[in-house]
Amino acid sequence: MPASRDCARQVVETVPVAMRLIRSEMRLHCGNQLSVPQFRTLAFLYREPGASLSQVAGHLGVTPPTVSKIVDRLVERGLVQRRDDPRSRRRLILSATGKGRDLFENARERTTERIAERLDGLAPSDLAAIQAAMGLFDRVLRPGAT
Repeated sequence: MPASRDCARQVVETVPVAMRLIRSEMRLHCGNQLSVPQFRTLAFLYREPGASLSQVAGHLGVTPPTVSKIVDRLVERGLVQRRDDPRSRRRLILSATGKGRDLFENARERTTERIAERLDGLAPSDLAAIQAAMGLFDRVLRPGAT
């Protein structure tokens, strides 16, 4: 089996474990302030400001009316801003507010600290290897990478 296939298999098996840990920590640090769908919506809008309802729906795997209800609750709490798209009356532009970004950034920072605690016992050479591998992986996965 080619080395790239072995590597891909390890990525497919390891990334979900890492993502479960990250999501769990992020939700923990948002406290009971957000449901899982609300958290995922806020995280998406943090990374993709100006997204539409249909883009968020596609990301969550739900219908636009379902996302509309989630967004309504986030707007009521001052975490998301919703405005009409000046180019299309049928499209809404969604983005995290300052309060929403602060909540997400705080959760991300605390999650980073928790993961750093797990990495603390590793040798400097192991930490360097993980950082190098993550850098390579990032370059491969970015849109337009070859």
